[in-house]
Amino acid sequence: MHTHSMFSDGSDTPEQIIEKALKIGLSAVALCDHDCVDGLPRFLNAAKNKDIVAVPGAEFSVDYNGKELHLLALFIPEDAFAELTELMKNDTELKEKSNRLLVESLIGDGYDIDDFETIKNSTPNGKFNRVEVATALMKKNYVSSIKEAFETLLSEEAGYYKPRKRITVWEMIDRIKAIGAVPVIAHPFLNLTEDELSEFLPLAKERGLVGMECYYSDYTFETTERALTMAKLHGLKFSGGSDYHGDNKKHIGLGIGRGNLKIPFEWVEALKNN
Repeated sequence: MHTHSMFSDGSDTPEQIIEKALKIGLSAVALCDHDCVDGLPRFLNAAKNKDIVAVPGAEFSVDYNGKELHLLALFIPEDAFAELTELMKNDTELKEKSNRLLVESLIGDGYDIDDFETIKNSTPNGKFNRVEVATALMKKNYVSSIKEAFETLLSEEAGYYKPRKRITVWEMIDRIKAIGAVPVIAHPFLNLTEDELSEFLPLAKERGLVGMECYYSDYTFETTERALTMAKLHGLKFSGGSDYHGDNKKHIGLGIGRGNLKIPFEWVEALKNN
């Protein structure tokens, strides 16, 4: 219930995600590109008359008390695609400005990479994410992997990347509910401590949060158990996902994460019928 395509920072087309999901026997798969629904029409069309539930989704970067959280919108109605695109138009412009400054700062500090326009024009559909900058750094051997790039030069701590001002988590929950989609907090333990999450969840539940990602590729067994316990405590539906990015995160497999991920289909039904 959490994958990415070439329309954000994944490497696969929407059609390839459906093809691969069918090949490995998944009953359902959700496309949740970052702040973008552009790939959803192709995703849904590829799944027509196929033995799989294709869940139209998106993953939004939002602000909570100065921290970045990721909020999934699942089961987005097709008639809301245009509305969401318009909503994220300003955010997309701010994101592009942030990424342009990132590239210019790296070049200004002596990193021999292509300029922003060259990198942008070489990406599928002109979509620009930090993964493109990571790839440019890899090509010049400044880093050995995309993961290393994000942990070093592209981290906020390095000083080159200045995050854009984000929409608040409360406003985005409201928007997701208003269009008839299902809001789910993604991988919360990557962004919040247990104490912060304990404070956030009752407020979010009251606002309209429906589910929480409890199974996740980078969670340990202990973290998964804590997530399940907290979701149940606060009356939230369970969700889970690999956060599949194709070749851009080769260690994460579709449907299986690092090899032992398995999301029950009952969770999909429970979220849809919340």
